[in-house]
Amino acid sequence: MQKLLQKLERFSQALLAPLSYLTAAGLLLVVGALLTSGPLRQLCPALNWPPIRLVGEVLYNGMMVLINNLSAILCVGIAALRTRTEKQEAALLSFMAYLIFLTANHTALDALGRLAQPDGLTGLAATGQTTILGIQVMDTRVAGGVLLGFAAAYIFNHSCEKQFKGLITQVYSGLRWAFLCIAAFAAAFGLAVCFVWPPLQQGVHAITRWIAASGDLGIFLYGFLERLLIPTGLHHLIYMPFQFSALGGSVTVGSVTYTGAYTVTMAEYSNGLPLTGNIVWMYTGFTKTFGYLGIAAAFIFTARKERRKQTAAAILPLAVTASLASITEPVDFLFCFVSPVLWVLHAAITGGFMVLLNALHVRAFTSNLLGSLVFNLSAAPGQTSRAALLYLLGLAEIAVYFVVFTVVIRALDLPTPGRTQEPEQTEKEIDPADVRRLIEALGGPDNIRTVDNCFTRLRVTVKDTSLLDTAALLSMPHKGLVQEGQRLQLVCGLQAAQARRLLDEQLEQCATV
Repeated sequence: MQKLLQKLERFSQALLAPLSYLTAAGLLLVVGALLTSGPLRQLCPALNWPPIRLVGEVLYNGMMVLINNLSAILCVGIAALRTRTEKQEAALLSFMAYLIFLTANHTALDALGRLAQPDGLTGLAATGQTTILGIQVMDTRVAGGVLLGFAAAYIFNHSCEKQFKGLITQVYSGLRWAFLCIAAFAAAFGLAVCFVWPPLQQGVHAITRWIAASGDLGIFLYGFLERLLIPTGLHHLIYMPFQFSALGGSVTVGSVTYTGAYTVTMAEYSNGLPLTGNIVWMYTGFTKTFGYLGIAAAFIFTARKERRKQTAAAILPLAVTASLASITEPVDFLFCFVSPVLWVLHAAITGGFMVLLNALHVRAFTSNLLGSLVFNLSAAPGQTSRAALLYLLGLAEIAVYFVVFTVVIRALDLPTPGRTQEPEQTEKEIDPADVRRLIEALGGPDNIRTVDNCFTRLRVTVKDTSLLDTAALLSMPHKGLVQEGQRLQLVCGLQAAQARRLLDEQLEQCATV
């Protein structure tokens, strides 16, 4: 069990580290979303001033490129964190592998005649394919990047030190051999996805047809799967058929027939008609608007007291982004992999509230907080039904998320943000003299195999544990020492990155002497 927990801890660290920058990105994204919000520009005409709009668009689009390419970011970040040596080389090789994966997947789709044609309204979203870095591929969402990142790290660790003796073959030793192995895997992975992913997508299509004919149970499953499948990208195949095809209903206005929940709802709104039950398939925005505020509150409340302010500063911008802009990925990937129980409960609560909205005959807009308010307030009399109840249920959903997540997090001691036992950063700067003492306590520079760090721990692997000066290590100015065989962890707080840089500099100086 202890080994399993250690593996889960390393897995979560590898995922969370690349996502740590999304806190700052989310803050800028909120600013950009507010400055470019159509409803907000109607309320505040000053935001229509071109320079302000330009700043908003730059901020919004500049941050959205990170959200849209999370798969690549996770691939590179995971590979760099999980490799033991030459981390910068591993990061470069993993990005090259990601490009090979994309190209191999696109080439195979093209050769098999499976490249989908984008629709004028929905693009590639309903086809199970997407465009990443300008390359049309199967839509595996972040799952493809995560799998490739871990695979690249594993292959790199087991191939980067391989040496060949032949005059010709020795050219392909070391890092070049690692590249060849990783590139071969990436190409094979890209090819395999062409055959493995379509059956999964076909299964999702079959489920959507069953959902459409299953009443409230179907609505629950619709909301449940739309959230649950986000990490795989298969969620697009759940909601797109309902929002943009006949599965989501149809309405005839004059001589024009509109199909799909989205087009039907907008046609009804534009023509002053009462909103019909087709809008239920648009309620995927309800949890984005309200539920993530409850999730954020639970994460903050369950964080360790000394880390509560830090957690709030990191989580609140992401929750506001979800509520105002319906961009939930920065919060989703904080817990979907490291706390699967919470992820399943999250999907279940989403589906449950969609059923409740339909059962109470709520017919109102739920796209995002600002859009919802503007659309519902500007609707013609009689168009919406029980719009006020929508917001009361929104408050109820916030409370449900807060209570359920708080109870489960504490009962299962889940590693959600702010719950690790790492200390806060201290005011004192790290003394280079302490770093030199640390090197000697570790048995000298020649005894140090690898140096790494996570958010708050300096991680060192040594060659010979008999050379360690345990007394000196314990006397060092750190907050804790953990040793597992040849691997040592020094708890440094948020100064771990600085300690790692100073240690690397000292080791480089020793190597040049």
